[in-house]
Amino acid sequence: MAEAVDWRKRHLDALREMESEERRWRGVEQILRRLVSRVCAVAMGRDPRLDAQLNTLSAAARRNADEAELKALFDSLTGVVMAVEKSAAITSPITPPAPTTPPQPSVAQSPSPVAAPVAASAPAVGRWQSSCEAVALLIERLGQADPSGSELGPLRSDLAAVADDAALAMVLLRVSDLVSRHVAVVTRERAEAVATLAQVTDRLSEMAQYLSGASAERERDHEDRQTLNIDLLAQMTRLSDEVKSHDDLSMLRVLVTDRLDAVANNVRDFREREQHRFAENAARSERMLSRLAALENESRELHRDLDLEKQRSRIDTLTRVANRVSFDERFAEELARWNRFRHPVAILVWDIDRFKSINDACGHRGGDAVLREVAVALSRGRRGVDFFARFGGEEFVSLLVGTELEDALRAAEEMRCAVEGLRFHFHGSPVRVTVSCGLTALREGDTADTVFDRADAALYKAKNSGRNVCIAV
Repeated sequence: MAEAVDWRKRHLDALREMESEERRWRGVEQILRRLVSRVCAVAMGRDPRLDAQLNTLSAAARRNADEAELKALFDSLTGVVMAVEKSAAITSPITPPAPTTPPQPSVAQSPSPVAAPVAASAPAVGRWQSSCEAVALLIERLGQADPSGSELGPLRSDLAAVADDAALAMVLLRVSDLVSRHVAVVTRERAEAVATLAQVTDRLSEMAQYLSGASAERERDHEDRQTLNIDLLAQMTRLSDEVKSHDDLSMLRVLVTDRLDAVANNVRDFREREQHRFAENAARSERMLSRLAALENESRELHRDLDLEKQRSRIDTLTRVANRVSFDERFAEELARWNRFRHPVAILVWDIDRFKSINDACGHRGGDAVLREVAVALSRGRRGVDFFARFGGEEFVSLLVGTELEDALRAAEEMRCAVEGLRFHFHGSPVRVTVSCGLTALREGDTADTVFDRADAALYKAKNSGRNVCIAV
């Protein structure tokens, strides 16, 4: 019974987690809808046709339009933007004064740079940059929630290429569609968990009823035995009293016979009731054993499904290697183990060189094929104690356990050469694919953030050194 209670608690915890996830995604969706409305307001006044579309889009965002309506508006807005561009109704942007160069962020966490359209004044440029940065931050948040999402790379690329508010609004619509799909998935999983929990509750109720019935039956059996004992004792007492009060032998024979018949009847009635109870209990036990066998099968299937879902949630859907969630868990384990035993651990951060150019030249399907093949090349030859994952976008990460930094650099060079040796072709033309790597080893006082930042800085140095190199720090 304790095992069943623990199982129910496990499903309750999973349900609460999914409800929290659903609330978070709905919050993101509402923020995104407000952001769409604001971008639409900023973009007004360029062309009457575009204004009408933006007004419709803004109203749809405010009233929480569904996915189908937003998709139709996206297609309609795309057509109007193309028509406006063809008719040159929208004036060509003039490049605003170049802002001062900000400090370079880390490669793994920096949002994509976005070109600013013409603005009549500095506040307008500031508003444009703020809108673009907000969208980039939203896409990064989506990446943290679903690191394996294959649509995030194209979204970042398209955001980097936007030149006006209308194009930014279309990117926002696609982000909104992605958020809506995530919300739908979480809602469906929550509904499935609720149904499963209801089924488990029904089964536990059946078991509780059976145990309650068995307890009541035992209580009735105990009372019946007590009654039999009392009746037998009373018959024996009356027989003893009658024997003492009569000295006629024939009369005593009759009295003894009557009392013995009464005792025999009491015992026979008790045995009949006991046999009836036994038959009922046997039938009830057989039914419950059958239900328990079915419940055990359902439990095994459910646990297998849960294990598969847990495994899928830690596997990148595109490359079929571990994802960022798995990496964070494994890295925390290795860091804790290193703090205890001081066995060497090296971390390698990989980035596909000029991946945006590959995407632009070969399309997103070609880019996906490159990601898959690079993942295979970088993970080939990995030892059982090592770990490899897709960190997000075109970035990968390796953990080499029990490997000193010098040996890790030699292994990284072999992996880099393996990627460089891949042969890709698009429309008959060769496509060169290379990777850069930054690597470091765990040191005294390190945290997960300091180690990754150090490897990330080494990767940034490798990028600035001409790419297709490995640099250790």
